[in-house]
Amino acid sequence: MRPTVLAALLVFTLPAAALAAPAAQSGSHSVPAYVTAAVNDPARAADAKDDARRQIAAVMSFAEVKPGGKVLELVPASGYWTRVFSAIVGPKGHVYTVWPDEMGKYSVEDYANWQKLVATPHYANVSLLKQPGAQLSVPAKVDVVFTAQNYHDYHDAFMGPVDMAKFDKAVYDALKPGGVFVVIDHVAPAGSGLADTDTLHRIDPAVVKKEVEAAGFVFDGESNALHNPADPHTNKVFDKSIRGHTDQFIYRFRKPK
Repeated sequence: MRPTVLAALLVFTLPAAALAAPAAQSGSHSVPAYVTAAVNDPARAADAKDDARRQIAAVMSFAEVKPGGKVLELVPASGYWTRVFSAIVGPKGHVYTVWPDEMGKYSVEDYANWQKLVATPHYANVSLLKQPGAQLSVPAKVDVVFTAQNYHDYHDAFMGPVDMAKFDKAVYDALKPGGVFVVIDHVAPAGSGLADTDTLHRIDPAVVKKEVEAAGFVFDGESNALHNPADPHTNKVFDKSIRGHTDQFIYRFRKPK
């Protein structure tokens, strides 16, 4: 991903008229009260301006994060998702955040801020795991593994590249039976495979589905909460015409009980 590796994970804004707003989440699912309470946590007031664009309540509901649960988040970047995970799982739950060693040179500032975050009493239920990208491990079995806009990075040369068969199996092993793996990423043109992971920073959703299912997961649904039909899928995600408003797929995979 080069020096922009974490930029795709950060918050960007465009005039409302620039692109169509994201579609609503698939299906008619009510938002649990604990998700609403977590979204309204005063500690994340600075994030609130981006909640509608990033469909935070819909994503958290779809991801099945619950009070007392354990979450493993891959590459947390600015901590936008993490702060809500922390508030949802509460003091009886835990959030493990993985910072791959290979991303270190691209994320000096974010990593420094993260060390401060995990030392903050309000986020006492958040842990930092610094490890090689190809050697995923977690101290305890979790209920949810979550990755937003970085699954494609694991395919790129700067990450190894990672053997995705082994990586997805490690994710599988990290989950409790019945747990879910939620993948959000930028949509690449259908049939493009892995051709755009290091150029446009996009990935063909079909490739993700094939790889993750090969590890033993069962595809458990998708959400269109971050779908944007105005995205042509051919622009780099940092292009000013689409930055912060790319068409993104949200897949949920479940580990059988």
